[in-house]
Amino acid sequence: MRHKILFFVFLYLLANASQAQTPWVVPDDRNAKLSTTAFTEQNQTSGKDLYQTNCKSCHGDPGKNNIIKLVPPPPDPASAQLQQNTDGALHFKIGEGRGAMPAFKNVLSSADVWSLIAYLRSLNNDYKQQLAVQPTFGGEVFDKVDIKLLADPASNNIVAVLTGVKGSLTKPIAGLEIKLFVKRYFGNLIIDKPMETNMEGKASFVFPKDMPGDAFGNISLLAQLSNEELFGLIKTESVIAIGVPTNRTPLTEPRALWNVVQKTPIWLLLAYLSSVLVVWGFIVIVMLQLRTIFRLGE
Repeated sequence: MRHKILFFVFLYLLANASQAQTPWVVPDDRNAKLSTTAFTEQNQTSGKDLYQTNCKSCHGDPGKNNIIKLVPPPPDPASAQLQQNTDGALHFKIGEGRGAMPAFKNVLSSADVWSLIAYLRSLNNDYKQQLAVQPTFGGEVFDKVDIKLLADPASNNIVAVLTGVKGSLTKPIAGLEIKLFVKRYFGNLIIDKPMETNMEGKASFVFPKDMPGDAFGNISLLAQLSNEELFGLIKTESVIAIGVPTNRTPLTEPRALWNVVQKTPIWLLLAYLSSVLVVWGFIVIVMLQLRTIFRLGE
């Protein structure tokens, strides 16, 4: 068994060493990718918070070279090794991950990744941002694109209305796909299927009639454009009274794993106390055995 474990450890180290020698290839289209929005002080601040939460543990403090010891070693964010990457390459690498670096595309939105890149670029005084061509919506460029959610009590549907704003004019946007979600504590619940807007800029979603809401039937909804890579993160959040009024028991009311100590399940308290007693009993036995050995040695 020991030989098998050593063999697998050897294979793991060999794979990491091999990967350290392999260049990180970024597809041409992703390498040339640019942000459609300017890197501002606001998204640099947001990106710094994201870096502290998701990246600092491995990449360390910028300019301090206090990185974690991995194979291959993660680059310091202020170093030339990282800054020589294009914006698109950074976006790809942060999203996809490799080896010990996780894939953040399942953790961060595309907009979050661009904010993170905005912060990384703020560490480079020689960097000058190049913006992507503004995306078109139905062949037009708008100053702003909005999504509005409306309830249709007669059909129990939720209607998303997509409009573009240009100066003082607004225009419905047709032919774009929208996703609708119910916001939850642990992940969002998708409603119906992604729907395409019609000529009036509307997309209608069939809403479940048995969906529980709060005591007044209110439900928190989130709608966003499907193609985030092309259009960026365009979304809206609304609270609409379309659910079944439900009086939920507060999470801190019953005994549960996530509750306060006073309401911890009895079986968990007994299991914890038993474990503590077993550990301390083992320590006492070891100490007694050591004392016996010491006396025999005398």
